[in-house]
Amino acid sequence: MKAIRRFTVRPVLPEPLRPIGELARNLRWSWHAETRDLFQSVDPERWAACGGDPVRLLGGVAPERLTELAGDRHFLRRLRAAADDLHDYLSGERWYQTQSAELPAAVAYFSPEYGITAALPQYSGGLGILAGDHLKAASDLGVPLIGVGLLYRHGYFRQTLSRDGWQQEHYPVLDPHELPLTQLEEADGTAARVSLALPGGRALHARLWLAQVGRIPLLLLDSDVEENDLGERGVTDRLYGGGSEHRLLQEMLLGIGGVRAVRTYCRLTGHPEPEVFHTNEGHAGFLGLERIAELCGQGLDFDAGLETVRAGTVFTTHTPVPAGIDRFDRELVARHFGPGAELPGIDVQRILQLGMETYPGGEPDLFNMAVMGLRLAQRANGVSLLHGRVSREMFSGLWPGFDPEEVPITSVTNGVHAPTWVAPEVFRLGARQIGAQRAEDALSVGDSPRWDSVADIPDQDVWDLRRELREQLVMEVRRRLRASWRQRGAGEAELGWIEGVLDPGVLTIGFARRVPSYKRLTLMLRDRDRLMSLLLHPERPVQIVVAGKAHPADDGGKRLIQELVRFADDPRVRHRIVFLPDYGMGMAQKLYHGCDVWLNNPLRPLEACGTSGMKAALNGCLNLSVLDGWWDEWYQPDFGWAVPTADGAGDDPDHRDDVEAAALYDLLERRVAPRFYERGRAGLPERWIEMVRRTLSLLGPKVLAGRMVREYVERLYTPAALAHRAMDADAARELAAWKRRVRAAWPGVRVEHVETSAATATAELGASLGLRVRVGLGELGPDDVEVQAVSGRVDEEDRIADATPVPLKPAGGPDADGRWVYEGALSLDRTGPFGYTVRVLPAHRLLASAAEAGLVAVPSEETGEGGGVLMR
Repeated sequence: MKAIRRFTVRPVLPEPLRPIGELARNLRWSWHAETRDLFQSVDPERWAACGGDPVRLLGGVAPERLTELAGDRHFLRRLRAAADDLHDYLSGERWYQTQSAELPAAVAYFSPEYGITAALPQYSGGLGILAGDHLKAASDLGVPLIGVGLLYRHGYFRQTLSRDGWQQEHYPVLDPHELPLTQLEEADGTAARVSLALPGGRALHARLWLAQVGRIPLLLLDSDVEENDLGERGVTDRLYGGGSEHRLLQEMLLGIGGVRAVRTYCRLTGHPEPEVFHTNEGHAGFLGLERIAELCGQGLDFDAGLETVRAGTVFTTHTPVPAGIDRFDRELVARHFGPGAELPGIDVQRILQLGMETYPGGEPDLFNMAVMGLRLAQRANGVSLLHGRVSREMFSGLWPGFDPEEVPITSVTNGVHAPTWVAPEVFRLGARQIGAQRAEDALSVGDSPRWDSVADIPDQDVWDLRRELREQLVMEVRRRLRASWRQRGAGEAELGWIEGVLDPGVLTIGFARRVPSYKRLTLMLRDRDRLMSLLLHPERPVQIVVAGKAHPADDGGKRLIQELVRFADDPRVRHRIVFLPDYGMGMAQKLYHGCDVWLNNPLRPLEACGTSGMKAALNGCLNLSVLDGWWDEWYQPDFGWAVPTADGAGDDPDHRDDVEAAALYDLLERRVAPRFYERGRAGLPERWIEMVRRTLSLLGPKVLAGRMVREYVERLYTPAALAHRAMDADAARELAAWKRRVRAAWPGVRVEHVETSAATATAELGASLGLRVRVGLGELGPDDVEVQAVSGRVDEEDRIADATPVPLKPAGGPDADGRWVYEGALSLDRTGPFGYTVRVLPAHRLLASAAEAGLVAVPSEETGEGGGVLMR
């Protein structure tokens, strides 16, 4: 029979065990080994059965076992030590508290998904895992962050395979009461709520759940409440599901509802109000509109509100392809804003302009969430150096007249939270060298010279560690493979061969990630005979563990999975290559720990960053990857191998795949496998071990999320907080009025004449070139602009590369026609073809960059106002 109602019965903990409930409710246990060990000791079998989830563990422990533990002095000592350690972690001074007083009082961080732990399945892939690592690293550093997201009742799908290898999706129902969450309550004990107005007089209500991620509160909005109609209850049903309107409502709830949730949380707890708002990809972009509406309610007009919001907003883009950006029909967006809907005090046309694709090739009838995110943020970044360059190219149309390298999008290369992803055995080896506390600090805070101590670990210890982790992976793969084949309909009698799957002594390659086409899951299958010879080589075999999920609507990705599964089902090779379904955090940790080589072969440059190889590297795994994302930035032969790419192969994707697959096979055959199996005098692969050691000591500190979050604090959060403080109401009105005046007058700005002191077309290195420039400023004055000479090496088409701008100084004017004379000198500091030009830019003390206003006047081009007017 089916129950007509479901509810959760929580155990009553004996008084001596009360601290264990606090430990379970703070997700620090997900990256703190001692706390996990404590939970495991409560009931080892149940701990394994519930997937290492302390809330489920405590919910099922027998009362007599709790009574026994309450009288166990050894357990109670461990419990007190763990509780005291958590208290010290939450209340003690950390890196952030030792910095200057100019840091933000608080930062609000918005993301559509979070990968904190498998016990809170609210993630689909890299974006969510990155967001989870960002929160954990912020906690370790003491950064006063507030996380904001949605609580999906079905999370992301669970994956199984059919008998013929086709992906099957399952959506388990998640009960918030059975998750490590607490409901946020008002002072009178009622559930805290936020609401959004919908067309037709309807409303979307959401309650607020709190996940405590170490020191960081994570607020999750849940629309499955009785006040909502059936359709509205389903808004937070699943991650990345539903049609356009469903997604739009999710993103309105995340952005607009998320700001209201932050205000509610700060009101109820006394947490400082955020000075900086950070939106992780465009999904939460509507948060800027809600903040503008708040300011309009306090007496500012839209333009002044926009300047205030921009000053304190950071936008991070994660996609290198336009197809990865959410875009909505303009009419759909218009229907959900204005009178009778949400934000009725804001002109709908102003909202639509923020998301308009005004650049060449843009579609004016679509509302682009990333474009809105860039227009609502004064600071923006990509997630690797290469991705920053790609992003500047991709969005350069928003800054017409500027070269892509001047587009104000910087980069902060992603990092990973080492305490989450490093195997306990690796940590213990490090702790043996430098002590547990120093090892913990090196992994979490970063910026530590202690990584050099890896050089002192004996070769035998390194190799024994790698062997132990590989053995654990082999056992985990066999367990999961058996479960997968049973789900596919195989009987136990058919599965005896699984006991021979993988070999702890064989070179093990891992490949695990989402399965969009550009990540090329099946590149390894381009020449199946050659792959088979690699797998079955008599002296130097390799074995491959593959995992990944395709989006439920991506049949192309599902076909790639099926193709690989069918190859892996072949009895000739199934002991050497396996596909494991239901890739998630729990599985990923075992793969990162146990693999010798991490394979990544995307189409360059379509990988924004790609952090899986970072996690593997922290466990002594070597990378074998296309030079894309972070690997393009930090690759050295010490750390692994770069797969050559066929960037000049034209538009034939099959030819490109053939060329790059052949390069991959060559690397495996001639360099990777021989290095692994080569033995020195002590019977150890000394050169391989040295690569492992250098990966840990040199690459390890770079890939840490602690390094990443410190960069965000120093390069983006702190400047944004200072700009926010400078942008009071008067300053915002001043800047908005100045921009209106400059935009209106800009058609009258022109470079009219340029004179130079050079008498010939050649000059000597170190000489100076005098410039005298006459510009027309129309209704503007010298205080409104900066006149620059821009110089550098030029190519065959006279395009300036590595341009260096030099401000010129006013030397006279205005004349009767409003023209001014500017003068300055250029230093000829490089040999070869050299060129310069002159330009006029708007200038104001409150601008974050010269390109911010999107306006420029140059000698030979007519500068329109379209991009600048709509951009800012």
